[in-house]
Amino acid sequence: MNKIQMTTPLVEMDGDEMTRILWSMIKEELLLPFVDLKTEYYDLGLEHRNETDDQVTVDSANATKKYGVAVKCATITPNAARMTEYNLKEMWKSPNGTIRAMLDGTVFRAPIIVKGIEPCVRNWKKPITIARHAYGDVYKATEMKIPKAGKVELVYTAEDGSETREVIHNFTGAGVVQGQHNLCNSIESFARSCFKYALDVKQDLWFATKDTISKKYDHTFKDIFQEIFDAEYKDAFEKAGITYFYTLIDDAVARVMKSEGGYIWACKNYDGDVMSDMVSSAFGSLAMMTSVLVSPQGYYEYEAAHGTVQRHYYKHLKGEETSTNSVATIFAWTGALRKRGELDNNEALMSFADKLEAACIKTIEDGKMTKDLALITTLENPTVLNSQEFIQAIRKTLEESL
Repeated sequence: MNKIQMTTPLVEMDGDEMTRILWSMIKEELLLPFVDLKTEYYDLGLEHRNETDDQVTVDSANATKKYGVAVKCATITPNAARMTEYNLKEMWKSPNGTIRAMLDGTVFRAPIIVKGIEPCVRNWKKPITIARHAYGDVYKATEMKIPKAGKVELVYTAEDGSETREVIHNFTGAGVVQGQHNLCNSIESFARSCFKYALDVKQDLWFATKDTISKKYDHTFKDIFQEIFDAEYKDAFEKAGITYFYTLIDDAVARVMKSEGGYIWACKNYDGDVMSDMVSSAFGSLAMMTSVLVSPQGYYEYEAAHGTVQRHYYKHLKGEETSTNSVATIFAWTGALRKRGELDNNEALMSFADKLEAACIKTIEDGKMTKDLALITTLENPTVLNSQEFIQAIRKTLEESL
C-alpha cells in the first residue's frame, strides 16, 4: 500500500526507560509501515537532558509553538536516587512542568473505554475527562512550622509601599501554616483551554470549586470562568449543543458518581491531581488513560498519563520478558496524528489514527492483552501477550482493517 503522506511535521519528544523501548516498537510496527512519518525529533531522555543542561526540553517546547502539535514519551523527573544512578549535574526539573509553563497549557486526561475492562462504578458508560489546572495552589505553597504562641498574618506590600494585612490565626501553641497563591492570567488561560477543548470534542464542561468556603480564592476561579464563558464562548456552546455547568466540588463528586460520564470535569490543581487518579483507577488502569496538554493559543502536546514503567525496564535490561501495556502511548501518537491531520485538512491521516485506535480496542476485546489487563478483565480465558507480541497483534488487526 502507498504510505499516507504528511505535509507538516509533528514534534516528537522521546523519553525514558520502558516507555522509550515501547516508543521504538510502536514506530517500527504501527506507524512507519503505513505513514510517511515526518517529525522534528527531540531526545528528552534523562541522559540527553543532562548533556544539554535541559536546553533540549526548552527547544522541544519552542518547536511545539512553531508546529502546533507534539507527541511525548514518558520521562523521568529525577530525585536523589536518580542523581546518583544517572550521574546528573543537577536535579533537573520535570520536563512536563517546563513544557506546561512554556505553552501555558491545561492537561486533559480521559480513560480509554474497552469492553471487558469494566469500570468499578457500574453506571459509568462513557469517558470522564479530567481537566487539571497545572499551576499554583499547594504545589507552589510556602509553609511554616509554628513553634509556639504568636500571631501569623498575610501581608501584601504594594509597589508604593502601602500594606494590607489579614490575621490568619492567633496561635496559642505550636501549629503549622501554609500560604497559597494563583495568578489571574493563569486562571484565564485555564478557562479558555477548557472551553476550547470542550468545543473541540463537543462535550459538556463542568467546573467545581469550594467558593462558599473560600469566598475570595476559589470565588475568583468561579468568577473568571463565568466572565470568560459569557463574553467569549456562550454562543459557540449553544451552537454546538453543549453546556457549561458550575457547581461546588462536593456536589460535583456526588454527581460524578451517579452519572454515566461523557463530559469534561475541570478542577483546580490539587483536585485535578487527585480526581484524575481516582477516575483512571476506577475505569481500570492508568495505562489506559490518555493525556493532552492544550494551550489557549492552539498548541497541543499528547502523551500517556503514566510514567516510564521503571520496574519493567529493569527486567528488560536483565533480558527478562515484560508484558507492558502500550495502549496509552499508542493513543498519544494517534491523538497527535489526528490533530495534525485536522489542522492540515489531511483526511487520510485522521482516518489512519481512528483505525489504529480501533485496532487497539478490538485486539483487547478479542481477548489478546497484556498482563495488567488480563488481571482485571471480565473476558474469559484471555491470551496474555508480552510487550512486543501485543504490539504485533495490534498490527495484524490494523492490517485487516486497511
